Amino acid sequence: MRNPLADRIRPQTVEDMVGQQHLLAEGKALRRIIDSGEVPNLIFYGPSGVGKTTLAEILAKRSNKYFCKLNGTTASTADIKDIIAQSRTISAINGVLLYLDEIQYFNKKQQQTLLEFIEDGSITLIASTTENPYFYVYNAVLSRSTVFEFKSVSPKDIEPAVERAFAFLAQEGGLEYDLEEGVVHHIACGCGGDVRKAMNSAELCALASKTVDNKRVVTMETARQLTQRSAFKYDKEGDEHYDIISAYQKSMRGSDPDAAIHYLARLLEAGDLPSACRRLLVCANEDVGLAYPQLIPIVKAAVDTALQVGMPEARIPLANAVILVATAPKSNSAYEAINLAMADIQSGKSGPIPRTLQNKHFDGEDNDRKGQFYEYPHAYENHWVKQQYLPDALKNRTYYKYGDNKNEQAAKAYWDKIKNSK
Repeated sequence: MRNPLADRIRPQTVEDMVGQQHLLAEGKALRRIIDSGEVPNLIFYGPSGVGKTTLAEILAKRSNKYFCKLNGTTASTADIKDIIAQSRTISAINGVLLYLDEIQYFNKKQQQTLLEFIEDGSITLIASTTENPYFYVYNAVLSRSTVFEFKSVSPKDIEPAVERAFAFLAQEGGLEYDLEEGVVHHIACGCGGDVRKAMNSAELCALASKTVDNKRVVTMETARQLTQRSAFKYDKEGDEHYDIISAYQKSMRGSDPDAAIHYLARLLEAGDLPSACRRLLVCANEDVGLAYPQLIPIVKAAVDTALQVGMPEARIPLANAVILVATAPKSNSAYEAINLAMADIQSGKSGPIPRTLQNKHFDGEDNDRKGQFYEYPHAYENHWVKQQYLPDALKNRTYYKYGDNKNEQAAKAYWDKIKNSK
C-alpha cells in the first residue's frame, strides 16, 4: 500500500514549500536559523497540513542530524529512551533531532523526561502542536525552546501546489490530465488552508475521474463533490473554537454585519448552536446595552425561537438577531459599571450599609440618634430626593458614566435637570 500523495510529493527544500512567508522569506528569523545549519530546540504551532512536519524533516537533513519522529498520541517514555540509546550509536554521530508531533498529548511526566535529555544535549527537539503551546507545553520545555507560529496557507499559495500534484500524478501514472477550468482554484479554496488536504483532494479527483482518449478528465462537478466540506475546520475543544466565537462577538461589537453573519454561519455549519446563541445574548447586553435596551428581549426571543425550532431553521431568527446587534448603536456603560463595582468588592472596599437603607427598625440603647430616617423618594417632587445610598467608604464613588448615545444622553438630561434643580 503506497503512501498518500501528500507524503510522496513532500517538498525537499525550503524553496519548494508553499506559504509561511512570515517565517521562511529571506531575512526572517526562522529562515536565518535554517540557513545557519544549526538547529536549536523549536516548537512549531499551527493548524494541520501547513508544513510543520515538512520543515522539520528539511531541517534534519540540512543539519546532518539523525532524524527520529514520534507522535504524542502513541509514544511513551520508553520510546524516548530508545531514541537516546540510538544517540550513542555511530549513525547519530552528529546528534539526534527528535520531531515530536502533537506534543500536547504528552503528559507532564513525559515532558519532564524529555527535558532531561534536552538539557544534557542528547537530543535537539522540534515539537509541533495544533494547540496553543503556552497552555499545553510544560514551562521548562517552553523556556528552552523558541516558538514559531504557522498560519493557514492562502488559496493563492496553494494553487501551485495543486498544479504540481496533478503534474506528479501524470508522471507517476503515465497519464495526461485534462483539468476543467476552475478545478485547481476550487480545490485550493476548498481545503481551508490545509495543503495536505488539498493534495488528498487532488488525488481523490484523479482517482474519481474518467479517462477519455487516454486523458484523465477532471471536471468541476467532481471537484465540488470531493471538496465540498473540506474548507471547514472546527474543534469544539481547540483554539479554532475560541477564535471563531471571539471573532463572532467582536464583529458584532465592531458593527460589521457581514463579518458577524460569516462567523455565525461557521458556528452553525459546525453544529455549534449553543455557542452561537450564548455569545449573541452576551453581545446584546455587553455591547449594545443601554444604547438600545429594547433589543435585549428581542434577541432573547430570537434565541428562544432558534433553540425551539432547531437547525436548519434556527439560522433565520439568529441571522435577524445578529444583524440587529451588529447594526445597533453601542454602549458598554453598564458593563463597565458592574466591572468597577465588582473590582471594589473583590478588593475589600465596601463598608456597612447606611442606616437609612437598612431593613431594620429597632435601635439599641447605645444609639444616641434613634430612627432610620429613610426618605421615601415617591413622596417628593419628581420622585427623587437627595440622600446617601453608598456606604461611607464609597460615598463619592462613581461607577456608571452615561454613554454618548441618544438613549443614555436623554436619561442624563432628564436627571441632570431634576437633580440640579434641587
